[in-house]
Amino acid sequence: MVDKVLTANRLTDGIAVWLDASGEWTTSLQDALVARHAEAVSALEDIGKKSYADNKVVDVNVVEVQETDGVLWPLRLRERIRAQGPTMVYAQGYAPADPEFIAV
Repeated sequence: MVDKVLTANRLTDGIAVWLDASGEWTTSLQDALVARHAEAVSALEDIGKKSYADNKVVDVNVVEVQETDGVLWPLRLRERIRAQGPTMVYAQGYAPADPEFIAV
């Protein structure tokens, strides 16, 4: 089974977030809780549904990642961009994505 993490967008500002081991939403993919078996993925899905129902996040998804040398890498380009930030200057405090990280 491929490793997976739970991602969403924060309702207050639309920023991409990932669920961490303490059950909080973090802006760093590297802090995300990694599900390595079906039961853990199911638990992530349940947490995502509750967070959505509680109006904390929107666009909740379980996404595939791989860990290489201790670094989480999303398998899909969309998720790499969401993890690194936009591909262009977006807003103060948010630098454009690292091209090497999002390279396919």
